[in-house]
Parts: sequence; structure tokens; C-alpha cells
Amino acid sequence: MLRIGLTGGIGCGKSTVANLFSQLDVPIIDADIISRNLVQPGQPALAVIRQVFGGKILNVDGSLDRSHLRDIIFADAEAKQKLESILHPLVYQAILAAVGQTISPYCVICIPLLFETKMTRLADRILVIDCPTEIQVMRVRQRDHLSDGQIQAIIGSQVPRDFRIANANDLIENTGTNDKLAEQVKKLHNLYLSISNCQD
Repeated sequence: MLRIGLTGGIGCGKSTVANLFSQLDVPIIDADIISRNLVQPGQPALAVIRQVFGGKILNVDGSLDRSHLRDIIFADAEAKQKLESILHPLVYQAILAAVGQTISPYCVICIPLLFETKMTRLADRILVIDCPTEIQVMRVRQRDHLSDGQIQAIIGSQVPRDFRIANANDLIENTGTNDKLAEQVKKLHNLYLSISNCQD
């Protein structure tokens, strides 16, 4: 099965593109969903995170206080590395397991930090969703209600836009209408079906 690694900077529209592929009956394996499931109350990963970062990163109901943990790791590179060392191997294993259970000509593995986490080996082809930085900032400001400084810090923590584009097998420019986005997805869908047929 052909594995498409879907990635892009924050606010570029990765989820929108993944949903468009899903509407074409393409299996979507989402690293963010996997990561969220791994830190649910009662999961071993959450217990390890609490052990490393202390009880202050939990809400009163025992769930993970994501915004507080995010503030910690953006302010402390060592803390970020500790969190990644806990979660990334588990996410990697879960993605492999999900791929192994999927029967389809191809699947889309949505990994926002595909390059940063060095998970490119999970993908046969890399699809980058791209848009100008000013559009990223505008979208994230509207969606997450973060300050421009917070948004720029997140963008700065990700690989540069030029790096993503240079390392993409396929590129979607998400600067137009949803109709144009759907057209680009449909073209890639046909391409991926063609490639997967050649692999059979």
C-alpha cells in the first residue's frame, strides 16, 4: 500500500485537505489524534508525562492541561525534548500498527511535524500543504485566538517553509477557494491511485 505523508506548517490547512481525501474514501491516519489518545486519563503515556513534569500539567479531572504543557515546552527546549522522547516512539508504533490494519490502494498519514520528528521514513511520498506566512498567522489567530507572538513562536519552532517545499514530492497551494483545493486533491487522488496500481 502506498503511504502518503501529509504535512505542512500550522494554519496551512492540513486537516481540511485530509478531510477532502477522506471524502474520497481514502483512509486517514492522523498523528494528532493518536497523540491525543495516548495521553487520555488511564493511559501509560500520561502517567509518564505526569512523573516527568509533575501534577501541575493535569486538570482537576485528571486530564492533560494541553495549554499549560504547551507553554512549558515552548519556553524550555529541554522540556520539549523530554516530551518528544516519551510520545514520538509511541506515536510511531501506533501509526505502523494502523497502516498494517489498513486495506486500500493508498492511505494518508497526517503528521504535522513530519520533518521535525524525523518520521519521513513512514511515507513513500510526502505531500506538503503550503500557504504564505501571513495567511498562516491570520488563520491561526482566528482559529486558536493566540497572540501574533505566540503564533510566530510556533512557526519558528517548525522547519522553514522553503525546507518543506524543497522536500515535498507533491505540493498543494492552499491560498484559494475550497473548490480549488478540492480540485488539487482530486488530481493527487488519481495520481496516487495510478502509482499504487503500478506497484501491484
